[in-house]
This record gives sequence, C-alpha cells and structure tokens, in this order.
Amino acid sequence: MKAVFYQGAGGPDVLEVREVPPPEPQAGEVVVDVVAAGLNRADVQQRRGVYPPPPGASDIPGLEVSGRIAAVGEGVDGWQAGDEVCALLAGGGYAQQVAVPAGQLLPVPPGVSLAEAGSLPETAATVFSNLFMAAGVQAGESVLIHGGAGGIGTMAVQMVRAFGGIPMVTAGSQAKLDVVRPLGAQVLINYREEDFVEKVKEATGGRGADVILDVVGAKYLQRNLDALATAGRLVVIGLQGGAKAELNLGQLMAKRAAVIGTTLRARPVEEKSAIVRAVREHVWPLVASGDIKVQIGRTFPLEQASAAHEYFDSGDHTGKILLTMAG
Repeated sequence: MKAVFYQGAGGPDVLEVREVPPPEPQAGEVVVDVVAAGLNRADVQQRRGVYPPPPGASDIPGLEVSGRIAAVGEGVDGWQAGDEVCALLAGGGYAQQVAVPAGQLLPVPPGVSLAEAGSLPETAATVFSNLFMAAGVQAGESVLIHGGAGGIGTMAVQMVRAFGGIPMVTAGSQAKLDVVRPLGAQVLINYREEDFVEKVKEATGGRGADVILDVVGAKYLQRNLDALATAGRLVVIGLQGGAKAELNLGQLMAKRAAVIGTTLRARPVEEKSAIVRAVREHVWPLVASGDIKVQIGRTFPLEQASAAHEYFDSGDHTGKILLTMAG
C-alpha cells in the first residue's frame, strides 16, 4: 500500500510517499481501507520534529480517517467488513490502510459523505473532551476560542452554540471571521488589529470569559488569565506561541480560576474509547441533524500530501484539509 513518511524534520518537502506492507489487525482491532484522512496541526508539529508519535504508535502521520472496514481482528464485536466508519488514531492515517482499535471507531453520521467524515473524529473528540468533559462548559457560559476559523475552531464554535453556550472567537483576518460568523460566533475579534482581552471584557460587561480554548500557549498565557472570568477555566491544547511562560498565581487564586493542559494523542486506548463513546452519544446526533456541519477547506490526493502541508503552513486555510485516496 501507499503511505506517507517524513524524511527527518523540516518543511513540507520532507514528506515522501512510499510503498509499504499493509497492516494486519491485532486482537481488538480492525483494518480500514482509507477513503480520506484529516490533516491536523499535530501532523505538522510531528513533521517539524517537536511532536513525536507516542510509544507504539505508527511513524506514519495522520490522526483521523474515514473509510470501509477491510478486516476484523479477534475479539471485535459490533463491526464487520464493509462497514463505513471514521476513526480516531494515534497515527497511521496518511495511508491506504490503517489498523484501528475498535473502540476508536465511529459510524459515519447520516447526511455526511464518507470522505467528509474523515474530517470529524479528531476535531470532535478534541473539542468535546476539552470543553465539555474537562472544562464543563454549561449553557449560558461564554467561551473564547482562539484560532476560530480552523478545523478545531469551527467545530468548537458550532458545538458551543449547539449546547447553549456563547462562542467568541479570535482570527487573523476579516475573511476568517466571516467564515465563523454564520456558524454562530457571537463575538468576533481580529487579533491582529484588536486586543482580545479588551474585546472580551467589553462583550461580557467586564466579567470575562467563562472558558477559553487556547492553541497558542505561552505567548497568550497571562493575557488569557486577564480575560478569564471569576471561576473561569483556561484549557491549553496547543503551543504555537511557545511552551514556557510565567503566570501570576495571585491573580489565578483571586479569580479561583483553573488552567488545564491536555493532549489527546498519547492517551491510552481505554480513555480514547471513552471519549469516542461520549462523542457518539452527544455530538453525532447534532451532526446528523445538521446543527453541526462539516467544514472542509480543501482536499488533496495522498500523493500531494506535501502540497497539503504547504497550504496549511501558509495560514490561508479555513476549516479542515483532507487527503483523499485514489479510487
């Protein structure tokens, strides 16, 4: 089968398509014939050499796919060859086939094409696990979402709105803000031209955001705390702006606030399976009803994975980027 590998760390030019043996399902796994694979920032960070795959995970990048089950391993119940599925992965998605723990499979939601479903598992699991399972977002609470026009951002805006929260977003251009406005974002902030702390305070009558979903990290840490409401929760899921920063603990304590740092990729299969079950129960009905819509920016064939990464690096994309398989 064809699969993408990184020839060391670097730019999009390090991506290489190779022929490798197809995977065999181990006990508790299925093998999926991949139709589409989502491109995520974690893939880019792995390419740059700063986010290696967890122990035991495939060196092939790709954290989510959609496709059809080709083979079922021992001990797998409820799935059979030919089922159309999408899946959350620890790696291996940029390939024509991938082995997946059965607990990390999801059915393709009604009304979503098989290819489009490749954009859903990682984004839905990341947003639901962080905002609702970890931060406990409640109806009526305000949620500031940094990078609101990307794959995670567009999913977060829709999910917060669907569960009765108030989505507020930052993005780097008016064009990107125009993408998230119709998805339900109620406060739109161009971070290149506006101070998000001031805009959040203004929009909340000086109170601040109840929850902040942050992909920036160190660069935004203190300003995020400034923007938090009393009893607010800051959830850090990315380090685009660095990993180390000082924090005013007195201010954190005075606000009775919480800083939560999480990753999804390295979690044990049991934890990922629990998240996938929660997504299937709480999020999939919203996708099926159209309350949450798939947001695809562009698609590229697997052989053009380097071009897909180049497009991602440009910062021009909105929504998800997909890699699709021939045939």
